Amino acid sequence: MPTYDLGLEHVSLAFATKNIFTDVTQGVFEGDRIGIVGKNGDGKSTLLHLFKGTQEPDSGRVTMRNGLTFGMLDQRDPLDDNATVREAALEGREDYEWAAETRSREIVEALLGGISLDAKIGSLSGGQRRRADLARLLLKDWDILALDEPTNHLDVVTIHWLAEHLKNRWPSGQGALLLVTHDRWFLDEVCESMWEVHDGVIDPFEGGYSAYMLQRVERDRQTDVRETKRRNLARKELAWLTRGARARSTKQKFHVKAARELIADVPPVRNTLELKQMATSRLGKQVVDLIDVTQIFEHAQGEADIDPDVAEMEASASRVDVVPAMYAEPQAHGSVEVAVDDLTDPRLVDAGVPEARQAAEQAAQAEEHAQDSSDDAADTAPEVTSAARKVTVTGRKILDDVTWLIGPGDRFGIVGANGAGKSTLLKILDGTITPTAGHVNIGKTVKFAVLSQRLDELEKLGKYKIKEVLSRYKPSYIVDGKETTPGQMMERLGFESAQLMTPIKDLSGGQKRRMQLLLILLDEPNVLIMDEPGNDLDTDMLAVMEDLLDTWPGTLIVVSHDRYLLERVTDQQFALIGGKIRHLPGGVQDYLDMTEAIKNGKDPFADEKAGKNGKGRKSGDAGDAAAAGSADSAGSSSDAESNAADAGSAESTPKLTGKAFHEASKRVAAIERKLGKLEEQKTDLESQMAAHDPSDYEGLNKLNEQLQAVTDESESLEMEWMELSEQLE
Repeated sequence: MPTYDLGLEHVSLAFATKNIFTDVTQGVFEGDRIGIVGKNGDGKSTLLHLFKGTQEPDSGRVTMRNGLTFGMLDQRDPLDDNATVREAALEGREDYEWAAETRSREIVEALLGGISLDAKIGSLSGGQRRRADLARLLLKDWDILALDEPTNHLDVVTIHWLAEHLKNRWPSGQGALLLVTHDRWFLDEVCESMWEVHDGVIDPFEGGYSAYMLQRVERDRQTDVRETKRRNLARKELAWLTRGARARSTKQKFHVKAARELIADVPPVRNTLELKQMATSRLGKQVVDLIDVTQIFEHAQGEADIDPDVAEMEASASRVDVVPAMYAEPQAHGSVEVAVDDLTDPRLVDAGVPEARQAAEQAAQAEEHAQDSSDDAADTAPEVTSAARKVTVTGRKILDDVTWLIGPGDRFGIVGANGAGKSTLLKILDGTITPTAGHVNIGKTVKFAVLSQRLDELEKLGKYKIKEVLSRYKPSYIVDGKETTPGQMMERLGFESAQLMTPIKDLSGGQKRRMQLLLILLDEPNVLIMDEPGNDLDTDMLAVMEDLLDTWPGTLIVVSHDRYLLERVTDQQFALIGGKIRHLPGGVQDYLDMTEAIKNGKDPFADEKAGKNGKGRKSGDAGDAAAAGSADSAGSSSDAESNAADAGSAESTPKLTGKAFHEASKRVAAIERKLGKLEEQKTDLESQMAAHDPSDYEGLNKLNEQLQAVTDESESLEMEWMELSEQLE
């Protein structure tokens, strides 16, 4: 038996009727970077508690090298509500102490940026508490660091920083990391080996998440596996990983040829053209168009009933002794003049204008009073209207003169820092919030469904059994061209038929999240808005959800900090930054490049500002016909980007005008068509190479030369596309 620095020897553990571990021997060596995956409830967190010593095994023992230090980030923090952030997270360190050393300064600014060190822990939000506890842990030196869901409540920028920090925290071969997370990009980026916890055992795998998927599919192929559905999902995910997905780590941790052989018969993740055609038949051509939309918040600092993220950031910024943030999100401020006949105008109410909110409350009280009282009593209700007037709204611009067209079948992902206003954007899209200026045009056939971070709607059904809730819906649906019952869809989302009699209130957090998604899909919406859909789901259930969404024929808008999930289920990604919605042709990495430039004191939008003072547009199938240039560009909706200047700055013409603009637009459309054909050629050549005789070096070399030529042509066209697109904006 090997001598581990920290290990389990013949450990068994059971809770009630569930066996967590059965005679498990496994351990950690110095230099290990281990990612831990498995279904919720299979024992991932329990494993960390066994190592920490806060959970005793039923039999066997936990061994630890003398003098070894073990630090753990638990899902429940141990912080004292009455302690200040300085006392709890910094453990009393003065500013000169943590700011003098590069590593500690980065940790504090990355995790505590915008938070007052004098604030009481009990006054912080759940996300702020989580970051404070993580900062406390990272500021100490540990031989082994165990992190349980460390990316929860972190935005994309901070997640990227944390990955870099963990990769560089120890010299090679020193220290050890145990990481439990559902963030698959994070696992691939940080970990060098994986443990899968399932059925009372721990199976080790070499390499990160991508390598784990390869080995798992190969293991299933060689073994008589009954879990056919689970096996096929894994193969589908491996196919996406292998075919150049942006979300995976650039480090090649598995053998490409072997992977391609395993997924040679797996079709593309989704047929985008077919889904768009189906979506158009359900939706028509117009879905949601944001036209010159500006949204300002003029609410009192700290009020969180409009946008919790924005209110939280502003409330923190108002306190003294606030930690400077590692990355300061660009913000737009200004004013908009609104002509109204009544102070209860939703544009003013949703902007948080105090007088308007007061008038709206009085109007609501008067209406309630009128319903409960006599007509005479209703006549004495407070007067809440006023003569026609113009009201100037001044404050933070969450959206700054934005035009964004969303068409049928579009699958858009949205990223942005905490506090950027993503929640506000979603509420504007579905009509919950009326923008301060501009127009939101929603198609007549649009039927929205929103998968929010909260489970309020599901909580109302708490007393009902799953079977009773499902009985309210149609007896059958068409999914993947087959007739499917709600019960079968429920099983597809990881439930068992025996759970039909389980009350909704007795479901776990992950089960409630899956049930929430199931009920939304049973309502048959044609526009689905998802806010952090991966919360509370393990990696297997994420794959199940993604597989279900692959064949969903509608318009999909996803907000998430999980870049793997975002790029897996959406076709285009956008960033909400500085009040603008900016297209990310290169995926989430483009957003990280923007934030890195800002951190380094550069302006990533300098070229845009130099070329224009007004607004520009890249249009797609629902947009400007002149900009589209060709019907072949249908389905490519776009963002509208304008500079960060306040409203009132003079507009200028685009870089190209007239005939030159039209010709450039046609060329962009032609390039997009050519790139699509080249991608098909590339896929075909890769398939030929995978099926080719490996001993025929001459034949493989010819195929490789053809593949390289196609790749070079694609890269050249992509560069031309980017240059022309900049001139068209």
